[in-house]
Amino acid sequence: MRVVVAPDKFKGCLSARDVADAVGDGLRRGVPGLEATLLPVADGGDGTVDAALFADFEPVVVDAVGPTGRPVRAVYAVRDGLAIVELAEVVGLDRLPDGQLDPLGSSTYGLGLVVRAALDRGVDTVVLAVGGSASTDGGAGLLQALGARLVDADGVELPAGGGSLGALSEVDLSGLHPRVAATEFVVASDVDNPLLGRRGAAEVFGPQKGASPAQIRLLEAGLEQWALLLSRATGTDAGGEAGAGAAGGTAFAALSVLGARLESGIDLVLDLVGFPAASSGADLIVTGEGSLDEQSLAGKAPMGVSAAAASVGVPVVAVAGRCLLSAERLAAAGISAAYPLSDLEPDVQRSMANAAPLLVVVGERIAKEWLT
Repeated sequence: MRVVVAPDKFKGCLSARDVADAVGDGLRRGVPGLEATLLPVADGGDGTVDAALFADFEPVVVDAVGPTGRPVRAVYAVRDGLAIVELAEVVGLDRLPDGQLDPLGSSTYGLGLVVRAALDRGVDTVVLAVGGSASTDGGAGLLQALGARLVDADGVELPAGGGSLGALSEVDLSGLHPRVAATEFVVASDVDNPLLGRRGAAEVFGPQKGASPAQIRLLEAGLEQWALLLSRATGTDAGGEAGAGAAGGTAFAALSVLGARLESGIDLVLDLVGFPAASSGADLIVTGEGSLDEQSLAGKAPMGVSAAAASVGVPVVAVAGRCLLSAERLAAAGISAAYPLSDLEPDVQRSMANAAPLLVVVGERIAKEWLT
C-alpha cells in the first residue's frame, strides 16, 4: 500500500508540512507498514518556499526590508539554477509590524531585494510566488529595487507605496539589473484579475490590505498612471491581461518589464515537488487545506491535486479544518470524500489548538476506510 499525502497549510494553524506529518502518522497507525509519501504543497502563495525546501531545494537567507521598510530576513529556495522567491516571505501581510495595515505606504521593494540577490547568485530562472501581498503598488517597488527610477515632475524619486503612484511623471528602466534580460521569470498565481477596473488590484484586493473606499480610488488612479507610463517605457500593455492584478499588481510589473509568464501556482508547485512521479501507482492521495469552500474551487491546492490525480486514475480524499462544500460539489471536483476536523471537534478554537492530534485521528480513519 502506498499513499501520497499532499496537503496545503491550515492557515493560521499548521504549515503544510505539519499537516502532512500528522496525516501520515495517522495513516501508518491505521495500516502498519503503509508507505506514506509526504509532499506538502502550496497554491503559489505563502508556503511555496517551504514546499520547495521539503523537496530538497537549498535555503538562501537574504537581508531585505518588509512592506513598510523595516529590516527583515527572508529565505528563498534554489536548486539547479532555479530560484523560488515568495512574496509573502518578505513583503506579505504577515510581515507588517504589529499587524498594522498600511495600504498606501506598503511596498514590494523588499521582494525586489530578494530577486536581486538571486540574480547576483547567477540563477537562470526565478519563480515569483506572489500571493499574500500587503501592498497595492503595481510592483513598482520590485522594479525600483532592481534598478528602475520612478520620478515625479521635479525629478524626485517617488516614495514607497501605491499611494504615491499618482505623482509619477517618468519611468527610467536604463539602470535595471543586467541579469534581468538573461533570466527567465515565472509568476505563480491562482487569480485572473486584471490590473485596473472593477475586477482590478485596488478594487478587489485593496480592502484586504486595509484600504478605505477613498484610498481605493487613490490607489486605482495611481495604478492607472503607473500603467500608462510603464506601457510607454516598455512598448507593451499588460494591464488588461488576466492575472496582471495579482498581488496588488506585482504581476503587472513582472509581465511588463521582466518578461514573465503566468502559470497556475498549484500546477507549478506540483511539478517542483515531483508530484507526477510520486502519484503514479499510488493507491490513494490525501490532500486538503484549512477550509474547503467555494474559494477552494477557484484553483486552490486541493483542486490542483485532484486534477493531477485524475490524470493517473488515483482516488483523492481531503482533510480540512471545516468543509462547506456538499458531497456533490466535492465529487464534481474529483474529491471522493472530505474529513473535516469540525466533525471531531465543533469548537473552532479547540479544533485549531488541537489540529495536529485531530489530524492523526483523521488519518487513521482514512486508512481504515480506504485501505483495508
